[in-house]
Parts: sequence; C-alpha cells; structure tokens
Amino acid sequence: MSFVLRPYRRFPVRCAVTYASGPFRGHGTVWNFSLAGWRLSGDLPMRAGETLSLSVTLPNKQHIQVPEAVVRWSRGTEFAVEMSQVHPQTMARLQHYVTRLVREPSQ
Repeated sequence: MSFVLRPYRRFPVRCAVTYASGPFRGHGTVWNFSLAGWRLSGDLPMRAGETLSLSVTLPNKQHIQVPEAVVRWSRGTEFAVEMSQVHPQTMARLQHYVTRLVREPSQ
C-alpha cells in the first residue's frame, strides 16, 4: 500500500447523520469530515463500494444534504465515505463552515 497525501484537511466533529442506501436507512454520528469525505459510525453497516445519500446536521445546526457518496472502507459499524455528488450551494456552505473551523477551532 502506498502513502497518499489527503487533498483536504480533516476536522473532528460530532454530529448526527441519517444515511440511506436503496430502501435501507441508518442513523449515526459523523466523527470527522473534510471537503471530500466523512468518517462516521451508524446502526446500518455499509460495505466498501456501496453508494448512499447523507443528511447531516452540523454542530452549528445547519442541515447538509449529500445526494451521493461512495463508501471507501468499513470496519464493523464504522466507515468512511467520499462525496461523489454534491450541489454547488451545499459545497459553498461546507467551505464556509470549514473557514469558521479554521478561524475558531474550539467550535
């Protein structure tokens, strides 16, 4: 396995997430995120390669919808996703939130 530098900084968070893959729905927690991906745990285990949609409530109470993300790895109830489809307006909101996290890391 080769070393890969992540293109985006990851930020620790703890926020609620609902995710869906086909007719199945899970609930869990996002533990960290970047502008490209998220690490979360939930009550519906996922497998690498599966696609899902996410509805996330950020700590500042903003609701973020990600229409499509791909599971990159999973271990039990924990897994990581990479956003493959996100609306430009949602990305702008995420970028604004990240800017706030950089300026005020205690949030």
